[in-house]
Formats: sequence, C-alpha cells, structure tokens
Amino acid sequence: MRLVIQRVTKAAVHIGGVCAGSTGAGLLILAGIEEADTEEDVCWLAKKAADMRIFSDAEGKMNLSARETGGSALVVSQFTLHASTRKGNRPSFIRAARPEHAIPLYELFKEELADLLEGRVQSGEFGADMQVSLVNDGPVTIFMDSRSRE
Repeated sequence: MRLVIQRVTKAAVHIGGVCAGSTGAGLLILAGIEEADTEEDVCWLAKKAADMRIFSDAEGKMNLSARETGGSALVVSQFTLHASTRKGNRPSFIRAARPEHAIPLYELFKEELADLLEGRVQSGEFGADMQVSLVNDGPVTIFMDSRSRE
C-alpha cells in the first residue's frame, strides 16, 4: 500500500460537482492499494499516518501528530500511485489491486484511521472520478510504502 500524505490547512474532494468530503487543518491522504497488500499493511500505515509528527509544536518544530493536534484527515483512493513507468511513456497500472481486493482494504484503512483520529476522517468514493483541491501547508508531503517501511 502506498500513501501520499500532505499536511494541509484545508482540502476537499468533489464528485460530479458535489463535495463528498473535506477537512480543515490536518491531512490529505492519497491511498493506493496493490494486489499484494494485506490487512497488516493497512493497519501499519494507518497508525504511521495518524502518528506522523509533521505538525508544529509551540517552538515551531515539526514535533506533533494529527492525533496530538486534533487534526482531521481526508482520504482519497488513487490507484495511479502504483503506476509503472519502466517501458515507454504510457504508465501501466498492473500492480494496482482490483476493486474486489482493494475496496475492503480501503474501507479498513478509513476505519483504522478514524479510530485513531477519533472519527475525524472523511473520504472520497472509491473508483469515482474526483476533483481534489487542497492548500498544502509548508509544503509538507510525505510518501510511504508498506513494502519499504522506512
């Protein structure tokens, strides 16, 4: 599973011109699931995202997590995070999980994150054509992959 985590002052996702989810100060999380991903990958990344110390403390140092600051999260599924660009100029998405595997893991990720952030999680709709807007704060953008665990 791959995540792009962005610290935002605000973010929203629209589907067909209607706001499906939004957040104020907190995290915008783009989530890509591959066929090899398991529930263990999902739970590990949910905890890492909630506890990632990327918010400023009283001294201006990135030392606080979304959990500690009361921040919220907007989660958006994005299979293109598993694009392979090795051959040619057209990306291949062969590693991205099929919906029957990805949807349950995506839903589990949102549930785990909501547990950690005390329900402060909204989301887009899996597989929908979405328009995401955000104000990246910092900017701070973190890439995580459950295969690397760096």
